Amino acid sequence: MSPIPTLPRWHDVVRLARGTTDVAGQLLDTAGNISRIAVNTLDPRDGSGAEALRMLRRTTAELADASGSPQAQEAFYRIVDTLARLGTTGAPLAVHPVSEPAQALLAALGEGLLPVLDAVEPAMEEVAAVVGELMEATAPLLPAAAGLAAGTLLALTPLVRAAAEVLRDSAPELTRIADALTTASAPLLPLQEDLTERAAATAATLVRAALPPLADLMEAAATTTRAAHPVLLAGEELLVTGLEQIQPLLLAAAARAGRVTRATAVRVSAAMSPAAERAVVVTVTPA
Repeated sequence: MSPIPTLPRWHDVVRLARGTTDVAGQLLDTAGNISRIAVNTLDPRDGSGAEALRMLRRTTAELADASGSPQAQEAFYRIVDTLARLGTTGAPLAVHPVSEPAQALLAALGEGLLPVLDAVEPAMEEVAAVVGELMEATAPLLPAAAGLAAGTLLALTPLVRAAAEVLRDSAPELTRIADALTTASAPLLPLQEDLTERAAATAATLVRAALPPLADLMEAAATTTRAAHPVLLAGEELLVTGLEQIQPLLLAAAARAGRVTRATAVRVSAAMSPAAERAVVVTVTPA
């Protein structure tokens, strides 16, 4: 015979009732807020509510028609197929033992990169602002660059298609090459592992031996840089002053080169278009 369960204590009942009341009150307040939002949005006094409903109905109808098109169905199929592949291949990879070193590497990188990211944050913000200004300045060049890229891709399309056809037709030969490489490399794998261990030990010894001299060299370079700081500043000042002095010459040379280029283009265009009408010069001589 099963024992009779004990009744809950009075303060447990009170606490449960208070919690239920609080949750119910929050739900009612949320429902009231949603109702107020709906009333304010769909207020029919100035006709905006009816217009909003018509717009919503028209938008949902267009979305329904678009979702039924073959292109949308193909896109949905690709999304579902991609999610299915991620589910079937991503989960085994996540629990595979090979993923443990990758997870450890990501954790180490995260812990090591946080101070670096904090240190370079001001510089990156400045660089981002400069890059934004550069993109705005070079925006007129983007259509020409896009056209050039499109033309290049169109020109490379036959080459890529021919390469794909050759590889597709050469599938048996590629399989034979892969099998031959696997067969030839199989006996070398144990020896390769031994050589890798010896190379790793030698490299570790070299790194341990090279780190102290490298640290001394870096300290000497830092000391030399601090000592030569005034000379470097003077050199930078001299370089900037020289550029400012030759700026008028550079501008004049650029303007002259532009004039010569335009004159050459005009002559080449005239030479390439002999059928253009030539001007007739009439000379009037007094009697």
